[in-house]
Amino acid sequence: MPEPVLLSIAAALATRAVAGLYELVRARFEDDPVAIAALTAAEGAPENSAEVRVLGDVLERTAANDPGFAEALRREHAQAAREGRVNQAGRVTNHISGTVHGNVLQAGDIQGGVSFK
Repeated sequence: MPEPVLLSIAAALATRAVAGLYELVRARFEDDPVAIAALTAAEGAPENSAEVRVLGDVLERTAANDPGFAEALRREHAQAAREGRVNQAGRVTNHISGTVHGNVLQAGDIQGGVSFK
């Protein structure tokens, strides 16, 4: 099983929570059809899903074989966590600042509909 930080990264990738992280991984996986398949399969999957675990395994294997990628991956994830764009569980953290006109919804998992009346 991949280390927890790689599972957190995989969960962030599944939700595309951090664009720079996603692009870094997508570019690295570009010539690896198995890795791209794992990235694609994990898209939109829950953080505790088999698809995210498989992506974590692929990240672990790729990072082990490419220290430069491993360093860039961890650096991008750590930066996103410091900025509050993703926490260690892979969830998005939203921030609103300034004047807001209209409705705003910030939520984690929603089951059912949402309506602004």
